[in-house]
Amino acid sequence: MSQLVADEHDPPRPQQRYTNLYTDLLTAVRELGLLKRRRGYYFTRIGLVLAAFAAVWVGVGLLGNSWFQLLMAGALALVLTQVAFLSHDSAHRQIFDSAAWNDWTARLLAGGLVGMSAAWWRSKHSRHHGAPNQLGKDPDIAIGVVAFTPEHVAKRTGFQAWLTRRQGWLFFPLLTLEGLSLYVSSIRHLLRRGATSVERIEAAIVVGRIGAYLAVLFILLPIGKAGAFLGLQLAVFGVCLGGSFAPNHKGMPLVPRTMKLDFLRRQVLMSRNVRGGVMVDFAMGGLNYQIEHHLFPSMPRPTLKAVRPIVREYCALHEVKYTEVGFFASYKIVVDYLNNVGLRARDPFQCPLVAQNRN
Repeated sequence: MSQLVADEHDPPRPQQRYTNLYTDLLTAVRELGLLKRRRGYYFTRIGLVLAAFAAVWVGVGLLGNSWFQLLMAGALALVLTQVAFLSHDSAHRQIFDSAAWNDWTARLLAGGLVGMSAAWWRSKHSRHHGAPNQLGKDPDIAIGVVAFTPEHVAKRTGFQAWLTRRQGWLFFPLLTLEGLSLYVSSIRHLLRRGATSVERIEAAIVVGRIGAYLAVLFILLPIGKAGAFLGLQLAVFGVCLGGSFAPNHKGMPLVPRTMKLDFLRRQVLMSRNVRGGVMVDFAMGGLNYQIEHHLFPSMPRPTLKAVRPIVREYCALHEVKYTEVGFFASYKIVVDYLNNVGLRARDPFQCPLVAQNRN
């Protein structure tokens, strides 16, 4: 870490020092070879996921008209979650050197297997990475079913207000609808006026996949079992995918709309890592290393764990708070955060740089 320490005999100005913080870290990480592609890892993982996807459908065909199909619905949801993680990695250009190869891999995985739009997701997710937890900029904390600020709460009346007062306790039930929400948002984005030619191709892939999926279900199964299969698959998928994203930023400081932060503090202070070992790494698709992912979005997933101690040490050296909690503790924080907003209508967290910037 010695190469990351600024020259004390020639101290830079504050603004330059904050800029250099990330530049120095990035340089050290690159020199250690931690940004190199891990194609073997990804080819193996894609192969295993495709095999699992095929195995689920073989199982569906063999089981026939049986309520045991609900087990296959749950299995399909778990496999699709892993496919979505791979699409996420490819969209971040972690797999190939070629941007086009990454983009089309993301499209085919998301559209052809999951039935979601990679273009819609990339647009939304890029804005989130650019301004995590910043009011008016991060779409992940924009007003929606869940309210994230007292201002959001104040605008709600009737059933919405009732729901908001209980949103922390309803967090997991609401996640069962996340899968359906992702599909609806994807289709609306792809079928909008002004869609690009690539998005129209993606729309054909997504609509074709969804149509084929529904056709197979309702041909193989009676309407009741097909509906139960579809409902359970969407619910489990929503919980698994939404549950992997929620602990990463919810309950971390909210940044005022006009505040400007240097890149390292913007990414580290608003993100949270989740401990838990191999099982958590698998269940969360590597997103439990959220701080490292935000600092190095194109870093291959298996390398995030290796760079974690370097980032922790660097943050400690420069007195930048690095937040990491256990798996269950992370969800407790999320539920408490949502209840703090919904039940007591107050700001549960404040950006630690607000006071500093006022001085």
